[in-house]
Amino acid sequence: MSVAQPVPDPPEAPSPSSAPVSAGGRPPALAEPTRRVGPWWVAGISLANLALWMGYFGPLQVLLPSQAAQISPGGKETALAVVTGAGAAVAMLTNPIVGALSDRTARRAGAGGAGRPGRSPRPWGRFGRSGLAGRRHPWTLAGALAGAGALVLLAGQSTIIGMVIGWCLAQAGLNMMQASLNAGVPDHVPVRQRGEVSGWIGIPQSLGVVLAVVLVTMVATTVDAGYLLIAALIPLCALPFVLTTADPPLGSRPPFDARAFLRSFRISPRAHPDFFWAWLTRFLMQLGNATATLYLLYFLADAVGYERLFPGEKAEDGLLVLILIYTAAVVLTTVVAGVVSDRLGRRKTLVTVSGLIGAVPAVMLAFWPLWPVTMAGAAILGIGFGVYLSVDNALVTQVLPTAEGRAKDLGVINIANSGPQVLGPVIAGPIVAGAGGYPVLYLVSAALVLLGAGLVWKIRSVP
Repeated sequence: MSVAQPVPDPPEAPSPSSAPVSAGGRPPALAEPTRRVGPWWVAGISLANLALWMGYFGPLQVLLPSQAAQISPGGKETALAVVTGAGAAVAMLTNPIVGALSDRTARRAGAGGAGRPGRSPRPWGRFGRSGLAGRRHPWTLAGALAGAGALVLLAGQSTIIGMVIGWCLAQAGLNMMQASLNAGVPDHVPVRQRGEVSGWIGIPQSLGVVLAVVLVTMVATTVDAGYLLIAALIPLCALPFVLTTADPPLGSRPPFDARAFLRSFRISPRAHPDFFWAWLTRFLMQLGNATATLYLLYFLADAVGYERLFPGEKAEDGLLVLILIYTAAVVLTTVVAGVVSDRLGRRKTLVTVSGLIGAVPAVMLAFWPLWPVTMAGAAILGIGFGVYLSVDNALVTQVLPTAEGRAKDLGVINIANSGPQVLGPVIAGPIVAGAGGYPVLYLVSAALVLLGAGLVWKIRSVP
């Protein structure tokens, strides 16, 4: 006996305010990218990342240590640990939360001229193909402005508690910016190009250190002026990418459910083991790096005796020399390593090689705290980190659990970057203060890096 089948309703015409749909049935914002990105896109996101890393490293390398030494000369190590640790704790929360919010950000109905008679909607929002009506760019711009404002606040602080508040606000703004920028690679770049693009994006991370240190030591000659100069540059460098590159809108989103939102931050190691191992690998390698670099300025002054070796110069001058050597090595290796990993498809091997190389300078500094050895260590570390920077970033984008949660998942990964900034002072402070001093500190650093480099082989889905 046959049953009459209901006649389906005719399909509704798409709403003018909805996002376009890809051939695979998904909006472009969630589709796996297949077209290579061009030079302008790479240049724009690289410039925005340069602003981001200047905002991080200008304070971390020079301004915060100098400000802490001015406020508390006898307890500068503890003061710096408190300030940077508190800021890193804020970063651990801000990055994944903002990432999750940007994953859900959808343009307003009617944005981009929808609904006007006789006019077709502009699918990328009211800024043409740019995306202040998209889901990532509004967060990038808001984070740049918030981070800049917090650095202006830091410039006027004369107490440790004031530094803590100012740096926590700065970390919140900068991590808002970072959460949206990090999602750019999996949102727009095909897998076969991710090593190369990650290499180009990684260069500003090193150049940001150099440029920030040059600006706050040679252009701005006081701590206050240094904060103000970096604050002005952050939004200026972010604007070209925000205003001139596409940011596909999400179009629609499910209703907000607070419990589901909070549950989304728990990513099961059993369900997504490769994501878990990628996170742990990065955490250990970054923890080794954090313990080694947190007190580098003090290491030059107290262990190497830079100011005794070069009368009339400051330890900050030696730090700049090391950063220049390190950056040159990173720039020479990071894009090359990314391209090689794209061609070979073997990300894990190169991550392990980078860890082996990166452990060498820590051992060198542990046994020979001499200025020539320190310079050689900076070059070796730059080579190792240049390889790691592009390859590991590309590897991580290949183990993300879902397309819908790219920025949130990368925010969780970023906890592996910021978490060590919290634990680093906890580990490094007591060691430097008496439990072995700098030799033990650098040996611990080497051990952490090697452990992380070995655990990358637990990842199965990426060669």
